[in-house]
Amino acid sequence: MKRASVPALALAFGLLGGGGAWAHTGLDHALSFGAGLAHPWSGADHLLAMVAVGLWAGLNGGRALWAWPAAFVAVMAAGGALGMTGWSLPAVETGIVASVIALGLLVAAGARAPVAAGAALIAAFALLHGHAHGAELPPGSAAVAYGLGFSLATAVLHGVGLAVALAAGSERGRLGVRGLGAVVAAAGLALAAL
Repeated sequence: MKRASVPALALAFGLLGGGGAWAHTGLDHALSFGAGLAHPWSGADHLLAMVAVGLWAGLNGGRALWAWPAAFVAVMAAGGALGMTGWSLPAVETGIVASVIALGLLVAAGARAPVAAGAALIAAFALLHGHAHGAELPPGSAAVAYGLGFSLATAVLHGVGLAVALAAGSERGRLGVRGLGAVVAAAGLALAAL
């Protein structure tokens, strides 16, 4: 098997095997750094969006490789803080599912974007993801430790997407990455139907 197809297949099986779990169940979390680190891996919507950010950044290359994941993590943290304060944001869950679909479609299309425009779009999605998690944290929780773990896991998921996209190398490999984008978009549509 060619080098680029092994990571792509591993990612595809991981994404497809994640089930329909949502990351924002409204349930009280065991709040710690470890719980924050584990949480993003438990919800298909967050996992798919995070990996897709990395895939899209990897396809675009250049400054997008670091700027887009960094924008996501920073704005997600700010969105989490706003959610914890009770700041209201309409249609958060709908926007999160839309972010999965949109990011998947951007990867599937092999869309190129200026770094600032891509970062702005990714930041809008990040605000929604962060708000959803911040809003469900109970008062007096260990939010800082949880948020640090959650942010680190998010960065790792971005890194997974980046690694797959960068390992693709050839045009054929890039088509495989774009195929993963189609899988992400289809999974987002399935989440929307739930």
